[in-house]
Amino acid sequence: MLKTCVHCSEEFDTNSLDKVRAGGKINECADCVVELKTERAPVTIGVGAGDGKTTMITMMRFPNQQNASAYMKAYKNSTGFNKGRSCHLGTTNIMHTDTLGGKMLAEFGGNTNSKGKM
Repeated sequence: MLKTCVHCSEEFDTNSLDKVRAGGKINECADCVVELKTERAPVTIGVGAGDGKTTMITMMRFPNQQNASAYMKAYKNSTGFNKGRSCHLGTTNIMHTDTLGGKMLAEFGGNTNSKGKM
């Protein structure tokens, strides 16, 4: 059965293999469904904090790529990542994940004393 896509106004077959694989609503073509899923997909990122010879890794999930990119830009600025070898920290104050919809998934931390001594 032929229908017209509500997003791109192209005709498509609702019983085609591409449409069946892509899923989505009955009035969305397969290409638009794939594009919308990509835009709406949550993004998981991981950041590390060096502490001596060990490192802590934090995994976070953001609702979309734009928010994840904004967080990574702020993270790199405030940790000195974008400063070359000058080691000066940036001046950002938007590091809070809750303002960008981020949720912490996991945190893996090593022993801050890599030799295991107290």
